[in-house]
Amino acid sequence: AELRQLGGSLSTADMAREAQALRQDCAAYAERLQRITAATNHVSPEEKEQVCREQQLYCREWRRRKRMATELLDAILEGYPKSKKQFFEEVGIETDEEHNVALPAAP
Repeated sequence: AELRQLGGSLSTADMAREAQALRQDCAAYAERLQRITAATNHVSPEEKEQVCREQQLYCREWRRRKRMATELLDAILEGYPKSKKQFFEEVGIETDEEHNVALPAAP
């Protein structure tokens, strides 16, 4: 059993190569970390907050407009003799669902 275990382990040369590869990886990661921490183009908290507020505003507006359009189309479809799909094709309306677009989740 001990012979099998020793036969399956790495030799000294293999271990040296493995250690060298790990040192190179570590050096590459350290360099990457240094570049990231030294970068001066970070986004300030104020800018981040402004972008988040704008996204919330645009999402809220998107929901409001979609709801208004849906209500309007439902009102039109009440007296329309054909199906909703046929109406959309005749008028040329493209929906979010056709393009697999979903509203972002509300925060």
